[in-house]
Amino acid sequence: MTTADFLHEATARGFVFQCTDTEGLESALKSGIVSGYIGFDCTADSLHVGHMLPLMMLRLLQRHGHRPIPLLGGGTTKIGDPSFREEARQLLTTEQIEINKAGIRRNIEKLMHFGDGPTDAAMPDNAEWLDKLSYIELLREVGVHFSVNRMLGFDSVKSRLEREQGLTFLEFNYSILQSYDFRELNRRYGVTLQMGGSDQWGNIVSGIDLVRRTDSKTVFGLTTPLLATASGVKMGKTAKGAVWLSAERLPVFDYWQFWRNTEDADVGRFLKLFTDLPLPEIARLEALGGAEINEAKKILANEATALIHGAAAAADAAETARRQFEEGTGGDVPRVGIAASELAEGGIAVFRLLALAGLVASNAEARRLIRGGGARLDDAPVKDEGLVVPESALRAGVRVSSGRKHHRLVQID
Repeated sequence: MTTADFLHEATARGFVFQCTDTEGLESALKSGIVSGYIGFDCTADSLHVGHMLPLMMLRLLQRHGHRPIPLLGGGTTKIGDPSFREEARQLLTTEQIEINKAGIRRNIEKLMHFGDGPTDAAMPDNAEWLDKLSYIELLREVGVHFSVNRMLGFDSVKSRLEREQGLTFLEFNYSILQSYDFRELNRRYGVTLQMGGSDQWGNIVSGIDLVRRTDSKTVFGLTTPLLATASGVKMGKTAKGAVWLSAERLPVFDYWQFWRNTEDADVGRFLKLFTDLPLPEIARLEALGGAEINEAKKILANEATALIHGAAAAADAAETARRQFEEGTGGDVPRVGIAASELAEGGIAVFRLLALAGLVASNAEARRLIRGGGARLDDAPVKDEGLVVPESALRAGVRVSSGRKHHRLVQID
């Protein structure tokens, strides 16, 4: 790989949504090592699958001989990014932010090589400079370069202003601080590229403008698409909640199973975005049809899990899945096969699944079980009796339970 190939492969894999200056960035990439950053606010003690797209972007940057800078938002977390959120984030204590920061650092360190070399990753914390800012100094030196009219035009701001809750002045400052980060990283680390999700476009452009106005330097912005599955579900969201990267938050097997349950239409796309497999190999796997697509899903699950939890843990998860869902052993858990004709609108309602599994005598009894808190899906409590279990999950196999002692492994025959 050469440094000039980064943008080409990033585009081929589906990472690129917008770029502020494609020709200029290509020229910079060809001229030498580019340092690029993405910020991660510390709102939880683990990142989740929704963060994997920017993390893989940084990983790809390093694989092509450039320097990734994952920035911890120890300072900006104290305000909260309002982008496309329905309401303000809950403000965290300094102690909680420190705990979250440590967990996120452990997630990121698994995906990049850190050190003192020219392409080794660095992980600064914007609290290093934001916590020391004087408000009056910030207004005079930086605030003068921001147009309120322009900021009000950002899609992320407009979406909040259109809601009843509105946007607090605290949150309105977020864009200024993110722009300040870009300039500070440029000065301290020579960063010339900021990357992020497409919802960050306005903030990224503001940072580029600040660097140009105050330091007369040319820097670049690159955004990734906001991902949804083929069925329209936000990437990383499941019936059980967020798919966390930390094993303390989510067992490795459940993480593996999340990828194994990928919808058929998403397999090729996710192999490109969330694994290091070469594009020709992905093209071969993407072309598989029928039952063979399940082999591609297993490869996706193995590769994606190995990146976060290691190859040994991924192999253990794959073997556990093989025993449970292919041999039907799963310890003492009986396997129940159901006909594909039972599917309706891409899946089966969970109350119906409990009845088909033989855990209850009727749909009505299943609804009562759910309302009483006694039903579980893959060991997670079922709270919505109308929840639909998708076909992709049923083909891989799901575990349904009545209480703590009665379980079935259900799979489409």
